[in-house]
Amino acid sequence: MHDFRYKGKNLYCDGIRASELARRFGSPLYVYSYKTLVGHFLKLRSAFSEINPLICYSVKANSNLAILKALLAKGAGLDIVSGGELYRAIKAGCPPEKIVYASVGKTDDEIAIAISKGILFFNVESLAELANINRIAAKLRKIPRVAIRINPDIDAKTHKYVTTGKITNKFGIDLANAYRILLMRPNFSNLKICGLHIHIGSQITDSVPFISAIKRVSGFIEKLMADGIRLEYLNIGGGLGIVYDQETPQTAQIYAKKIIPLLKKTGLKIIMEPGRFIVGNAGILITKVLYIKNTPHKKFIIVDAGMNDLIRPALYSAHHKILSLVSGLKTEKADVVGPICESGDFLAKERMVAKVKEGDYLAVMGAGAYGFSMSSNYNSRLRAAEVMVNGDKISLIRKREVFEDLIRNEKV
Repeated sequence: MHDFRYKGKNLYCDGIRASELARRFGSPLYVYSYKTLVGHFLKLRSAFSEINPLICYSVKANSNLAILKALLAKGAGLDIVSGGELYRAIKAGCPPEKIVYASVGKTDDEIAIAISKGILFFNVESLAELANINRIAAKLRKIPRVAIRINPDIDAKTHKYVTTGKITNKFGIDLANAYRILLMRPNFSNLKICGLHIHIGSQITDSVPFISAIKRVSGFIEKLMADGIRLEYLNIGGGLGIVYDQETPQTAQIYAKKIIPLLKKTGLKIIMEPGRFIVGNAGILITKVLYIKNTPHKKFIIVDAGMNDLIRPALYSAHHKILSLVSGLKTEKADVVGPICESGDFLAKERMVAKVKEGDYLAVMGAGAYGFSMSSNYNSRLRAAEVMVNGDKISLIRKREVFEDLIRNEKV
C-alpha cells in the first residue's frame, strides 16, 4: 500500500516524522515516499514479467522531474499528453523511443516537435488528426509511428468525468471507423501505422471492464490479421484503481493473471500507461489547522490547503482519508475546508476526523496523483512545496512559490 505509518504516536514517511517535515518546510506541503513510488512500479513490472511490457508512466498524474527520474531509472517509459509533458520527459532524460503521446488536441507545433524528437509513437484520436500528422511529417521528411486509439464503447464503472471508453466520450475512434481508416493506410504514406491503443478510464477497481475492452480489441485484431493488416503494438492504457477509502481494487498480480492470457493471444508487443497506481498512494498533503469554527449546524476545521492545492474533492467529490500527524486523538464530525472563496472549497464534508486544535497538522492521504499536477494559483495563492523522502534522506524537489512567481510573466 504505502509507507506512511504511525510509529508510536507520530505519523512517519519512511524514516522521517511528518511533523518534522511540516516544521522544516512549512505547509501546505506535498510529501512523497520514494520507496512506495518505486515499489508500485516494480510490483507492476514483476506481475507482467511474463510478457515484458513497456510500462509508460502517465506523466499527467504527477509530473515532477524527480518522480519521473526515479521511475526512468527503474526502466519506465513515459506516457505524455502535451508539449509541456514532452519537454519534461526529455528534461528528465527519457529516451524518446520510450515515449508515447496521446491527447485529442495536439497542435501543429506539438506534433512537429514530437516527430523531431523521435518518440515511439502518437496515439491518434481522429481521422483529422491522422491526416494532420501525415501532412506535418511530409514537411519534415520523417515517417513517424502512430497507433490508432480505439474507443471500445465499454463502461468503466467509474466517475463520469474520468471514464474515457464510452462512445459518447471525446476520446478515440469507434471500431467501424478505425477499420476503414486502417484500410486507407496507403493514403498516409508519411506514417507507419503500427499499433492500437485503448484507455477506458481512471480509478477502475474491477477487472471486468478491462477484460471486456481487451476482448473487444482482440477480436478486432484478429479481423485485421485476416485481412492482411499487420500490427506491432497493443497499448492497453492505464486506469488501475487504488485505495482511497473503502475501495477493494485488484492487485497487480490479480490483474496480470486475468489479462495476460488475453494479451498473449494477440501476439503483439504490449504497452501499459499506469499513473495513479504508481504514484497515488506514494504522496500525502500536509496542511495546518488555522481555525476551528463552530456554527449552530456544524463544525468547520479551516486549514491552509484549499481546492487550489487539491481540487479532487471539489471536482469529483473524491474521498481522501484525513489523518492527524499524532495518533490517539478523539474524533468528531466536521467539515475540513480551505481558505478559498468558494463554497466548493473543501477537503472533506461531514467526516469523522481527529479532534484537532488550531496549529495542529493534518495529512490528506492518497494525494500523490492528480494533486500537485492539478493545482493552481486561484485566489493568487502560492503553490505548495514538494519533498521526496527516501529512508532517512529528505530532498526538496520543488521550492514553495513566492509572491514574485505570481506576476513573473505579467506586463502592465
